[in-house]
Amino acid sequence: MTFTGFTNDDFDVFTIDGLENRMDALITHVRPKLEDLGNHFAPTLSSLTGDEMFAHVAKHARRTINPPKDTWVAFANNKRGYKMLPHFQIGLWNTHLFVWFAVIYEAPIKAGFGKILLEHSEKIKEDTPHHFLWSVDHTKPETINHHELDEQKLEAMFTRLQTVKKAEILCGINIPRDEIIDMKPEELVRVIDGTFRKLIPLYQLAQKSSK
Repeated sequence: MTFTGFTNDDFDVFTIDGLENRMDALITHVRPKLEDLGNHFAPTLSSLTGDEMFAHVAKHARRTINPPKDTWVAFANNKRGYKMLPHFQIGLWNTHLFVWFAVIYEAPIKAGFGKILLEHSEKIKEDTPHHFLWSVDHTKPETINHHELDEQKLEAMFTRLQTVKKAEILCGINIPRDEIIDMKPEELVRVIDGTFRKLIPLYQLAQKSSK
């Protein structure tokens, strides 16, 4: 693959003032790397999920004033889009790289997925790696450590997914920028690959909830 890894300059893109200037820097410096990761991981995720997966690099096309605070490539089993579907993401904030499995507020399966998650909460609690994180809002960088969640708190997140219109659920990892810029490209690819493999059971549960 042609992926060359991320640098301080890539993360510093999010400190550039103005929508146009920041978008120019994103398109020039960051988007090609996300496209490389998309081309690499779409076949891998297709193999792991049993569904043909397509990479979607964020275009931020609806923005007219506020420059994006993060950017990503998403993977879903639809060529046209991903937001309404269970999907995977690799992306950057100014402070860190994230790797997620996500069901966000546009997804019509949310309530059904929340119900299935609740039914499997004990196994999810046991099988999710200690260092993984949860998020309930993809637009904010705040996360919840899996190892700090008891089953009751986990179940509360899953219940909220069923009952709150704007609720979301994401699970995965963050890696601080200082670590990312020191990682060799192949090392980062290995970490992302291993993370996706651990997240496949959540994708499979989400697919059950859409049937």
